[in-house]
Amino acid sequence: MAAPAEAPAPSADSTKRSRLYFGWYIVAGAFLAQMLQAGLSVYAGGVFLVPMTEDLDWSRTEFTLAQTLGQLVTGAIGFFIGAHVDRRGGRRVMLIGGTVIAVTLFSISYIEEWWQWMVLRGLFFMGGSAMIGSLVVNVTLSKWFVELRGRAIGIGAIGFSIGGIVIAPPLTAFVDDFGWRAGWQVLAVVTAAIIFPIALLFRRQPEDHGLNPDGRSAEELRRGAASRIEADYLNSYTRREALRTPALYLITFAFGLAVIGIGGVLLNTIPFLTDQDYSRNTAARIVVILGFAAGFSKAFWGWLTEHYDARYVAALGFTLAGSSMALIVFAAASGSAALVALGFLLWGTGLGALFPTQEVIWAQYFGRRYLGEVRSVVLPVSLGMGAAGPVITALYFDAVGDYDGVFLAVGANWLLAAALILAVRRPGPPPRIAVTSGATTQG
Repeated sequence: MAAPAEAPAPSADSTKRSRLYFGWYIVAGAFLAQMLQAGLSVYAGGVFLVPMTEDLDWSRTEFTLAQTLGQLVTGAIGFFIGAHVDRRGGRRVMLIGGTVIAVTLFSISYIEEWWQWMVLRGLFFMGGSAMIGSLVVNVTLSKWFVELRGRAIGIGAIGFSIGGIVIAPPLTAFVDDFGWRAGWQVLAVVTAAIIFPIALLFRRQPEDHGLNPDGRSAEELRRGAASRIEADYLNSYTRREALRTPALYLITFAFGLAVIGIGGVLLNTIPFLTDQDYSRNTAARIVVILGFAAGFSKAFWGWLTEHYDARYVAALGFTLAGSSMALIVFAAASGSAALVALGFLLWGTGLGALFPTQEVIWAQYFGRRYLGEVRSVVLPVSLGMGAAGPVITALYFDAVGDYDGVFLAVGANWLLAAALILAVRRPGPPPRIAVTSGATTQG
């Protein structure tokens, strides 16, 4: 049973903002953590897919099944991680996850059998990845920011796309020159060097350290800035309460439809292009364009959520992403690298709306106090839907010999997701708030 709703007392010590708010250091850590996680779990897969399947005589479906298994593992682990982040913060979780990832990546360089790939990549790597990824960092950011939540999450989420820019091109060149086994070993070292220092930045919530959300001073709170911050905390839904709202299921299904094809497209962008006679270097450069578009648009999408209904912002991004998939398919068939690049530029821009709008909607609708446990209860569903994307894409390719039809289906899913997110209605305050305090409005 939830404790009686009572917002943390504002810090009386924060009478002025003389230093950079510590929450922005956590944003920087979130940027780097998501850059690493995306680079390793999404973009690196496209670099290794062809060399490993050719060397080990696997089908692309066999290679991709590890990613699908990993999504299910991530959802299962996330169910427990979310509540831990609510109670104790994300530092310990990230340190454990970083250790698991580094050891696993090095071990992958020695595999010879497909079952070893499934165990290492599908179970251990993806389990560790869940401990450094978006659930941990975005739940943390949602506790440190309220009025500035959209831009904070948007800036942190840029790292997810920058992972493609920073990792895919140099890793492609390295693997081409030194082989895929050496590539996994280098990634293990990079992981250890990055994740351990940034994990130390993570703290549970600002009130634990004499600070207020958004870096507000006590004087600013007294002048009226406290109302939204307090309401965001007091009107928080517990996991059980959230499960009784229609909004939870509509949000889950809408964003699940949006993510169902992302993994399949990102994992197969390089193979999609090289199969149509574009060089691996050209394909890698297009991945960079995609990464820039998806990355640097996120802060803009996050800013929009602070000024407009986040549902409308999400629907706009989803519509752009969905319509861009048709351009990508037809441009690739035409042989025009410039049009392909434009298609991925537009798709990346639409894709950039996904993470900031999703995190802002969850926090706005269900509050920050129990956000980790609320997010974690639906994570297995959304990740399960996302897990279907890579394997469906691979099965389609193995059966048909190209990616055109499945890429167009991904675009249709985005358009359907746009319609669904517009149908979501914000729930009122939790029933226990109305009973215990007579609250009738929601912040």
